[in-house]
Amino acid sequence: MSSAGKRRRGLVALAAAVTATAVTAGVMILTNPGQDASADSRKPKGPPTTTEITRADLVQSKTVDGHLDYAQRRAVKSPVEGTITKAAQPGKTVSLGQRLYERDARPVVLLYGPTPMFRAMKAGTRGPDVLQLERNLRDLGFGSGLYVDVRYDEATKAAVKAWQKSLGVTSNGEIGRGDVVFQRGPVRVVSADAALADTIGPDKAVLTVASTKPVVRVSLDEADGALAANGTKVEIAMPGGGNRSGKVSGVAAPEESESAEGGSGGSSDDAIQVEITLDDAAKIHEKDRQGTLPVKFVSESRKGVLTVPVEAVVALREGGYGLELVQGAKTRMVPVETGLTADGRIEVSGSGLAEGMKVGAAEQ
Repeated sequence: MSSAGKRRRGLVALAAAVTATAVTAGVMILTNPGQDASADSRKPKGPPTTTEITRADLVQSKTVDGHLDYAQRRAVKSPVEGTITKAAQPGKTVSLGQRLYERDARPVVLLYGPTPMFRAMKAGTRGPDVLQLERNLRDLGFGSGLYVDVRYDEATKAAVKAWQKSLGVTSNGEIGRGDVVFQRGPVRVVSADAALADTIGPDKAVLTVASTKPVVRVSLDEADGALAANGTKVEIAMPGGGNRSGKVSGVAAPEESESAEGGSGGSSDDAIQVEITLDDAAKIHEKDRQGTLPVKFVSESRKGVLTVPVEAVVALREGGYGLELVQGAKTRMVPVETGLTADGRIEVSGSGLAEGMKVGAAEQ
């Protein structure tokens, strides 16, 4: 075997272990980089095989299994003790003014707002919680004559009584601590943590909710931590058919890493739980919620670069890399700079290189 072939084969073996990252090599000074190889009796007349320099897009990627989930998962507890008389419905989307569950035959209703329900409210109460209550009453159609501010006055009481009457509960014009749950918007019920007839209270979750925004969660090895960077682009093969694009939007907390169906992602404690936002989350089909989703992470790409098979690159004695350029019956070694490696091909550049040129390659 020629010395170029040996060095080329050595580079192939090396590339098999390290081609997951881009390789950059400066143009090295060769002893006689343009010398005609056919004139040297110590070298073979030509390489074992030849291949062409091509121009192509290179994409470095890794594919892992993920599952569909929903963002901002959180537990909902009852601030007062009672008995579940109607359990939450997993999978249901609950919006403004709708019931999450029932406690002691009384509906617990979803209202919108960032301030949690931390106290009972009645005439004379003041604060930001009163302000968001009045905004909800107005949006629900019970704000006639109501001035929206931080004061729980007689107008507020009247609006609450009208709302309570529409719910079919005792109309006393007061809001108990356990009567409503404030969330920032519509929620999807992930799980019913308390069943019918269960006793509930401040120490136990009644249900788990999440936003209605679907996300994809995957587990990455620590060695692939760079792929977890915000903004990393991905391509997802959907069970319902077709591919969807998205990007990494964050790293999920361990307690959030279970799937929306109650199962785990099957990851180890050292895995990185990554959350991916779909570019178009509105087109989720029922089939997409079933099974695993292959997620292709695109870590780096090059558009329209000159490429050759990895086995065509030769490690030069003087350092750096080269290609054995084939011109008719003659060959000559030319130095090259190497770049991204993907799918068995490597990016090359150098003086005089052009698409369609023939270069030597190792036998496979």
